[in-house]
Amino acid sequence: MADEQPKPTTKYAVVTDGSRQYRASVGETFNIDHRDDLEVGGTIDLDQVLLIGGDGAPKVGTPMLAGAKVVAEVIGFPKVKTVAQYFRRRKNSQRLRGHTQPHVRVTVKEIVG
Repeated sequence: MADEQPKPTTKYAVVTDGSRQYRASVGETFNIDHRDDLEVGGTIDLDQVLLIGGDGAPKVGTPMLAGAKVVAEVIGFPKVKTVAQYFRRRKNSQRLRGHTQPHVRVTVKEIVG
């Protein structure tokens, strides 16, 4: 066991926003629900943290961790097209519906807690 390097640990957090849960680690990018009060380059604090792990034993909240937050930077406002197609076989019946949902694209800068 000569020159054995310790494995690098990646700190991650499970946050909830709206009705969805996200696994966030520093540098990751994901979409959250749209908010009108944000600007590109601004920051948002996601303070509903359920779990923080990666450094030893994970910290689990009941249901939220007190004092924990995920700081994320807003990088854009993409619009995601959602399409639903209904099809009934052998009846010459099909319907195509869709809508465009606005989102906020964020990059995780820091995990506090």
